[in-house]
Amino acid sequence: MDFELSEEQKAFQSLAYKFALKEFPPFAQECDREEKYPREVWQKACEAGLVGIAIPEEYGGPGAGWMETALITEQLSRIDLGLGLAAVAATFGAENIINYGSEEQKKTYLPLLPAGKAIFAGAYTEPNAGSDVAGTSTRAVKDGSDYVINGSKTFITNGTICDYMVALCVTNPEAPKKTQRHSLIIVDAKSPGITRMKIHGKMGIRASDTAEITFEDVRVPQKNLVGKEGNGFYQLMHFFDQTRIMVASQGLGLAQGALDLALKYVQERKTFGIPLAANQAIQFQLAEMATRIELARNIIYKAAWKADNGQLDPALNAMAKFYAGETAVWVTDKALQMHGGYGYIDEYDIQRFYRDAKILEIYEGAKEIEKITIAKRLF
Repeated sequence: MDFELSEEQKAFQSLAYKFALKEFPPFAQECDREEKYPREVWQKACEAGLVGIAIPEEYGGPGAGWMETALITEQLSRIDLGLGLAAVAATFGAENIINYGSEEQKKTYLPLLPAGKAIFAGAYTEPNAGSDVAGTSTRAVKDGSDYVINGSKTFITNGTICDYMVALCVTNPEAPKKTQRHSLIIVDAKSPGITRMKIHGKMGIRASDTAEITFEDVRVPQKNLVGKEGNGFYQLMHFFDQTRIMVASQGLGLAQGALDLALKYVQERKTFGIPLAANQAIQFQLAEMATRIELARNIIYKAAWKADNGQLDPALNAMAKFYAGETAVWVTDKALQMHGGYGYIDEYDIQRFYRDAKILEIYEGAKEIEKITIAKRLF
């Protein structure tokens, strides 16, 4: 069993970490305080080759795998989760085109992403359909050569800043099973009838754009259907089975970054005349933090390796996301505690890490959903 990364993978890992160290600090506090999307960071990430790395070479990407995606996501999230999302989530939703899109769709949309010419969004979640994906009610009705879409979405990453979105819509309402009623459709975000409203006041990842979207008689060509009509639910479940690796990597990176901050602080901070790092209780806590992080890293890398080798494992990916999310929350809590009162003010980055961490137990499948996914495959 070989745990060594390839030279190419190490290069991706190093590139992402060095990029984040250089480009994130000037924007991190400002984008967090002002809830501002970092377009400049996104553009530089495209130029550095860190956006759309899973896009095949024939469509302008490097054609890298899930291991490379995990490594890049981990290193960007290690410095700032919100800014890291500007890079790794710029393609969010377009993975469905890679998996199921027509050749025309792939040639039209995929090259725009690594070139920094477009941002995608996945318009899936609705006010009354979060974890219950099959409960999605936005309708797409055929009219001539178009679909006419009506409905609303919420908590949509990149919602107000995206150029295109892949929307989950009911196209076959009479199908006998709820899971056979939906389709994925590519929508131009500037289409008449679309209203986009930014969600303000988020606890964390405030640099990442999140929005409510309303569709009122939005006309979309039927050629924008992704894959086969009525297969949208299953396509989306496969999408989530894959992207849980990316979200797990966000948790891993954030936890490692919190540990980095804690290690720096306890060596600099003195109490009773000695550094905090000399306190055995602190050392024990740091040891447990490092151990949990390494456990998360191993399960994530295994999940990514299996995905790249044709062995996508939904239960393992759910384990990775569930455990990495909990690890991020737990580690940031311990790291902030080590900072004492200083960790409670926004001059210190650890408070931002602490606020950012909680979303990792909620989005892309709440941790309770991950446990259901795991449990179903135990029998």
